[in-house]
Amino acid sequence: MKRRQLLLAGLLPGLGLAQAQPRVVSVGGAVTETVFALGAQGQLAGVDTTSLFPVDATRLPQVGYARTLSAEGVLALAPQLLLAGGEAGPPQVLAQLKRAGVRVEVLDEHHRFDGVVERTKRIGMLSGREREAQQFIAKLQQDWAARPKPPAGSLPRVLFVLAHAGGQLRVAGEGTAADAMLTLAGARNAFAGVQGYRPLTAEAALQAAPDVILCTDQGLEAQGGIDGLLKAPGLALTPAGRARRVAGMEALLLLGFTPRLPQALAELTGKLHGRAA
Repeated sequence: MKRRQLLLAGLLPGLGLAQAQPRVVSVGGAVTETVFALGAQGQLAGVDTTSLFPVDATRLPQVGYARTLSAEGVLALAPQLLLAGGEAGPPQVLAQLKRAGVRVEVLDEHHRFDGVVERTKRIGMLSGREREAQQFIAKLQQDWAARPKPPAGSLPRVLFVLAHAGGQLRVAGEGTAADAMLTLAGARNAFAGVQGYRPLTAEAALQAAPDVILCTDQGLEAQGGIDGLLKAPGLALTPAGRARRVAGMEALLLLGFTPRLPQALAELTGKLHGRAA
């Protein structure tokens, strides 16, 4: 009898019944975007502040910033499942949510297209949207195969600058989303050989000698546009700075490894190689 009740509730597979579709809190812009891509937004009880796309996500109850969650804020929305990107935390809050009976699933794409596919598949399974996930993955793989390829020849040296209002500018080394995107777009990271993000200094900028400076749209706006960004130490004296070769992209699209990754890569390739995306 108990098994039959669980089957009728959709909590166990069997008899061709639909899977359970749990009440979800989504943490991480790419995770939330995937939930929407699978048509599971009706299951969302809330999202974090990095969940900016699509715009409907910004209208949902918020649980704060992904890295600084509070158990109380999440539990107030009574979720059955927390779907979170690899940046979610702090760890003690995730552990507290588990103890409170919330299923916590951390999903990291590891800055790879295959990781995006695997994350989509996993979210489909956890949300009871496996069929939708399979259909979406098929389209995603088609778009990936059709993405523009970088032109043959020399690879532009690109310096990615992470800029925020009131904060110190940092440059991206290896092991970052920016580094992974530059590699996929057929460019060389001008700050290769260094792990993670490092503060921008005039010496580092001059030594990097980038052909192009890349920034997020939000970062450019925070710095007052290209003119403001080039006032940062050393940037105006680099080959990119002297030629004002500065490119910007929306932050989540550029760095999020979201379901729009083929679109992001097409746009970035066009910007870095001087042709329309």
